[in-house]
Amino acid sequence: MLIHMKIVAALTDPAHAGKARKQGADLVELRIDLYEGDLLRIVKKAKAACGIPVILTLRSAQEGGQFFGTPEEWIAKVQPLLPYADYVDVERQYACHVPAIREAGKQVIASHHAGQMVPLYILFVMERELRVYGDIPKLVITPQYNEDVLELLSFTLAAGKPICTGVMGAQFRQARAMLPLFGSEFVYCHTGTPTAAGQYSVEEFVQLKKILGA
Repeated sequence: MLIHMKIVAALTDPAHAGKARKQGADLVELRIDLYEGDLLRIVKKAKAACGIPVILTLRSAQEGGQFFGTPEEWIAKVQPLLPYADYVDVERQYACHVPAIREAGKQVIASHHAGQMVPLYILFVMERELRVYGDIPKLVITPQYNEDVLELLSFTLAAGKPICTGVMGAQFRQARAMLPLFGSEFVYCHTGTPTAAGQYSVEEFVQLKKILGA
């Protein structure tokens, strides 16, 4: 399944958008909760520079980001940027704004990030809940033991597709490389500065795909 996997360059610096494409990324994620300045100008420029699909992400503080506002403030920031996005990452607390995103013709990545391991049966419940409003459920958990990684791999294999799974933290970073083998749609990488501990670089993952013959 690795051949279907797409490398996402998660950008802490939007100026790296063009570099991401040159390094081999299939998509870029613009983490607008990390950017300061005129977001419309920043996103428009990054989209023009990369020439590949863009994921727009305004990550809440509750799920590891730097956005501290209300759902209304969230959509107020996101909506003007929709013309330059192909996908929008939407946490469950912002799901009420999905109709506006769909009206703009954008696909929804329905995401949940957990700071701990989630039992296998709960992962399947979460997948169903996220798929209600999203095109691609994205479930990221924090394993504590090797057995947790095995459960996440099993879930990824058994879950409906498309699905995106990942891990937080550097302890089990090898799972980031393994999950695409079991059917995860996207793998989030960096172009120089990771947006999360344990991320591989885009260039490392391009090499990994070549080594594995994908």
